[in-house]
Amino acid sequence: MIHLITEVSRLTFIIIFAIYTYDCFAALRVERRGDDSTRLYGRQKAMTYLFLVNGNLLLFLNTEEPKIFIMMLAEIIFVVIAMIIYNKIYESASRAVVNNMCMLLSIGFIMLTRLNQAKALRQLLFACVALIITCFIPLFIGNVKLIKGLKLFYIVAGILLLGIVAVAGGTTYGAKINISVGGIAIQPSEFVKILMVLFIACMLYKDTSRKQVFTTVILCCILILILAYSRDLGNAMIFFLTMLVMVYATTQKPVYLLGGAGLFAVAALVGYAAFAHVRTRVIAWKDPLSVVDGAGYQISQSLFAIGSGGWFGTGLYQGMPKRIPVVETDFIFSAISEELGGLFALCLIFICIANFLMFFNIALTIKNRFYKIIAIGLGALYASQVFTTLGGVTKFIPSTGVTLPLISYGGSSLMATMLMFAMIEGLYQYRGEKEEIYETETTRYRQNR
Repeated sequence: MIHLITEVSRLTFIIIFAIYTYDCFAALRVERRGDDSTRLYGRQKAMTYLFLVNGNLLLFLNTEEPKIFIMMLAEIIFVVIAMIIYNKIYESASRAVVNNMCMLLSIGFIMLTRLNQAKALRQLLFACVALIITCFIPLFIGNVKLIKGLKLFYIVAGILLLGIVAVAGGTTYGAKINISVGGIAIQPSEFVKILMVLFIACMLYKDTSRKQVFTTVILCCILILILAYSRDLGNAMIFFLTMLVMVYATTQKPVYLLGGAGLFAVAALVGYAAFAHVRTRVIAWKDPLSVVDGAGYQISQSLFAIGSGGWFGTGLYQGMPKRIPVVETDFIFSAISEELGGLFALCLIFICIANFLMFFNIALTIKNRFYKIIAIGLGALYASQVFTTLGGVTKFIPSTGVTLPLISYGGSSLMATMLMFAMIEGLYQYRGEKEEIYETETTRYRQNR
């Protein structure tokens, strides 16, 4: 009986998610035109709740543990409260963005419960804490003078936090990425990403002279070099790509884009020559089966999982995702592909792409240049992390050990991503219109004098 229900659920998961994905791209058209589509957003919410109910019922049938129902109730309550809070605090913000955030979180809750129930519970608690923190984001976003005034704080705090990790951080799979505070492992680089975006926006929103650009790049490269020293090369690449996009967006000069691409190529060659584990990962990327008993084991198991799932998946508890090392964090996409199917995984990729497009659509609607640059930076940051994660697990690029935003297990990553989504909502609501008018009038007054 359970097997029959699992077989049926393979289709229901894909149908629910396919409907949601279609509505996700329909929401892009609606928000671009400025239309109100309550029915569309309501259908997105319904699909999220159906996904949670469908997933948790299947989890219960396979485990027969009553606490699954408690988790389901807690997850549904969390999603309801999150949507209410965002709709109240960000009244004129993008409803599609918060819907996508809740759907991606729901996928993470279901898959983590399947893989490790203790980690799923902690992930839900992290999400609750992050939701409380994001309630205060509008106070920060609305105070433009405060944001601009903390320019030096962003870069100094970033250097100090990453420096502490480089010196005293814990080593995980050869890289120093976290510090322990009160028994809780914190990964500062997840939050420093946002600080770097704010710093670049503060530096370049008015002055894009060559000197200012070089100063900004050099200071940001200090962050990247510290990450490289800590062997956190995945995050180093995300930092660099985000910086490159923001510099090009603010200057509109292809020479910086070409120069950045050249610098990235040189850095990759230096990293290959300097770090043995980089050479090992490149070998595993080129031919994982040749080193399947060693460095290629993880990526090989990832590819086996993705391939064995086919288009429709094996069904929850019918696959073997636990054979993949650190599947809850770096390789959760492979577990999703195996048990929920290739079609589901493709829809997931499309939703991540839709998020990226929404971020940039929001940036285009913002009149204030400073806020526009922040929105572009956050969009580039999100896109870089998704690309780095998915590219690593599918052998498109060497594995980097980066989490999939909102889905992979990890308190720091989850909180930082929810903060990023809240900032986008705040930027969309505030838009900096009053500040833009004030700056324009001030400029005219000075010119008349």
